[in-house]
Amino acid sequence: MGRPTMEDVAARAGVSRALVSLVMRNAPNVSARRRAAVLEAADELGYSPHVMARSLASRTSTVLGVMVNDLRNAFFADVVEGLDAAAQAAGFDLILNTGGRMPAREGAALRSLLSFRPAGVILLSPVVPAAAIEAAARQCPVVLVSRTSRLSGVDTVNDDGEAGAALAVEHLVQLGHRRIAHLDGGGAAGAAARRRGFQRAMRAHGLAPLVVRSEHTDTAGEKAVRELLSAGMPTALLAGNDFNAVGAISALEEHGLRVPEDVSVVGYDNTSLASLRHISLTTVDQPRTEMGRLAFDALLERVRGERAEPVRHLLHPSLVVRSTTGPNPLDEEAQR
Repeated sequence: MGRPTMEDVAARAGVSRALVSLVMRNAPNVSARRRAAVLEAADELGYSPHVMARSLASRTSTVLGVMVNDLRNAFFADVVEGLDAAAQAAGFDLILNTGGRMPAREGAALRSLLSFRPAGVILLSPVVPAAAIEAAARQCPVVLVSRTSRLSGVDTVNDDGEAGAALAVEHLVQLGHRRIAHLDGGGAAGAAARRRGFQRAMRAHGLAPLVVRSEHTDTAGEKAVRELLSAGMPTALLAGNDFNAVGAISALEEHGLRVPEDVSVVGYDNTSLASLRHISLTTVDQPRTEMGRLAFDALLERVRGERAEPVRHLLHPSLVVRSTTGPNPLDEEAQR
C-alpha cells in the first residue's frame, strides 16, 4: 500500500475530504466528535499531512529554513531550541541543514532551503558571501544570528561580542594576569567583534594584546596551544568559543600544564558543554534560546507584513565564573 492520502482518511472516518483538511490545519470550526474521528482514522492509517503540498495549495508556507554553521557546536543546538519552541507555538515547521563552515557548501545549502519555498530562512553564524544572503532576501525574509548585516531586507540578532570579550579580560586582570592571549575565531561570524573587544580591553589596562589565529573548533584550540608552547605560554587564555576552549584545555593538560593552577582559560557562549562538571568552564554567556526566539519573532513580523524596516537586536552578554580561572601563578611565586 502506498502513502495514505487525505481521501483515505476521509473514507475511514466517514467524513468529507474538506473536513479532514480542516482538522489537519487545526481549524477551530470542527466539532470535538468529528475531530476525534478524523484523528483516530489518521492514526490507524499512519497518515501525516504533506507540509509542502499543503503550502503550495494554500500559497502560504508554514515552513522555515534554518542553516546551522556547525552541527557539532552546542551553541547552535541551544539557538535552534529557542527557534523551535517559538515556531511550534505559531504553527511553523523547521527544515534544518548545514554548510559545514565552508562558504561554497553553505551557498549550496542555502539554495537547497530556498527550493522548499519557505516562508523565510534563518542563518546561524553563516560564512556564505553577503551577495548570496542578499539574493536570498529577494525571495523571502532572512534573519541572521551571530552575524551583522547592513542589508535593509535582512534582520539580525547578535550578542555584543566586544563587551563580552572585555568582561573576560577584566575578570582575568582582576585575578592578576598580565600575559593574556586570545585564540580568535579567524573569519568566523562574530570573531572580529570579540577580537576588537579583547584588544581594546587589554590596551585600556596598559597590557599588550596577544592574538593567536585560530578557529571556533576544538582541534584549532589544540593547535593554538601548541603554537603558544613553542613561543612562550601566557598565564591566561580567552578562547574564541567554548568548543575552542575545550580543545585548548586538552592540549594544555596533554603537555603537563594544569588548569587553572598553571594557565587560566575562559570560553565564550556558555553552552551545555561548559557546565559539565568535569569541564566547569568559566565562559561568557550568550542568551542562546532568547536569540532563537528573537530571530523567529523578527521573521514572523516580516512574513506577516508587519514591518519593512530592518531590526538589529544586540544582546548584552554576562560572565559565568566556574573552575577554569584562578590567580596568576607568577604573582604567587613572587610572594613566596
